[in-house]
Amino acid sequence: MPKPARSPNPYDLAIAGGGLAGGLVALALAKLRPELDVALIEAEDHFGGNHIWSFFESDVEPEHRWLVDPLISRQWDNYDVHFPKYSRRLGNGYYSIESANLDRELRERLPSDSLITGKRADKVEAGRVQLADITVIKANAVLDVRGGGDISALETGWQKFCGQMLRLKKPHGLERPIIMDATVEQIDGYRFIYCLPFSDTEIFVEDTYYADSPNLDSATSHDRITEYAASQDWEIDSVLSAEQGQLPVIYGGDFDAFWKDNIGVDARAGARAALIQPITSYSLPMAVKTAILIAEMPEITQSSLDKMLRDLATEHWKNGKFYRLLCAFLFLGAEPDKRYKTLEHTYAKDEQLLARFYAGKSTKMDQISLLTGKPPIPVSRAIPLLLKYR
Repeated sequence: MPKPARSPNPYDLAIAGGGLAGGLVALALAKLRPELDVALIEAEDHFGGNHIWSFFESDVEPEHRWLVDPLISRQWDNYDVHFPKYSRRLGNGYYSIESANLDRELRERLPSDSLITGKRADKVEAGRVQLADITVIKANAVLDVRGGGDISALETGWQKFCGQMLRLKKPHGLERPIIMDATVEQIDGYRFIYCLPFSDTEIFVEDTYYADSPNLDSATSHDRITEYAASQDWEIDSVLSAEQGQLPVIYGGDFDAFWKDNIGVDARAGARAALIQPITSYSLPMAVKTAILIAEMPEITQSSLDKMLRDLATEHWKNGKFYRLLCAFLFLGAEPDKRYKTLEHTYAKDEQLLARFYAGKSTKMDQISLLTGKPPIPVSRAIPLLLKYR
C-alpha cells in the first residue's frame, strides 16, 4: 500500500523524467526505502510514454527480477531470427513490458503527491528542479533522467523504428517472437522486421532500420508493415496502437565531452548517461541495475549520488568499447545494403555467447570468436576501424 501523504519539507529525491529509467528508480525506492519522500516528474500526463520495452532473460540478474516481474506483459521461452543464409531458434527467454504497466505500478506503489505529471522539467540543478511553469521542486538530491540530451560529442548511427499492434482476422500462427527477420528488402541501411505475438490474433510488428540518419517516414513504414503482414498471409482487422522512435547507436566519440555538454547534476541515468546497450540501444538492463544501486545506497545525498552515477557511466563506457567497435563495423565498414551480414555473422555463434553478448558480458574468448570466421565486411575497411576504435 502507498505510504501516507508526505510532509511539506523538501523531497529526499526528485527524479526529473518519468520514463523507464526514472520509473524503475521510483519503484525500487518505494520497495526498499519506503521512508523516503520521492518526487517523480514527467512532462506527459502519464508515465513511460507509449512504448514496448523488451529484454532477454540473461539481461537481468535473477535477484533483481522482483523489480520488473510485476511489469511484464508477455514472456516466451525462446525466439527466432531469420537471415538470407539461415533461420535459427534460440533458447534465451524473452520478455516484453508495455508502458501502461509502468504507469499502473507507479500509481499503485507511490503516494499521489510523489507523482507530478504534465510538468516538464526545464532546469535541473543540485537541490532543485525548475519546471516549465517556473514552479521549483526542492529536494535533498536530484536525479536527471530526461532522455538523451546533447549527443553532439558522440559518433552515432541510428536505430529507428515504427511499430503497430495489429489485430488479425485469423490466428497468426506464431508461438514465439521473431527478433529479426532480415529476409525483407534492405532499405536505408540494415532493415528487419520484429514481431511479438501477444495473443493468437494480436501481434506487434515493427519495421526497424540501422541507418545513417534519424529521419523517419512513419507512413511508409506503416505501409511496409502492411506489406509484411500480407506476405505472411495475415489479414489485418484493425491497428490497436502505434509507436515510433529514433535511438542513437554509439560507435565512438568523446565521453568526457558528452558529459560536460549536458550541464546540470552528475546524477544521471538512462540515455542521458549513455547507460544503454551499445549494439541494440536496449535501456532496460542498465535501468534495472541503476535503480537497484540507488535504492541500496546507505544514504542518498547529491554528492554521493553524483559520484556513484558518474562512476557507473564511466565504467559502462569503458566496458562498451568492444561493442562500439562492432557498431563501427556495421555503420562504417559495410555498404548500407550489406549491413545485415554483420548480424548474420553474429547470430551464427554459440547460443550462450549470444546471451552474454546481449547482456554486455562478452568474455575475451567471445570477442575473439565474434571477430573470427569469414569477415562480414572487407578487410581493407576492417583494419582501419580496428586501429581507430580498438
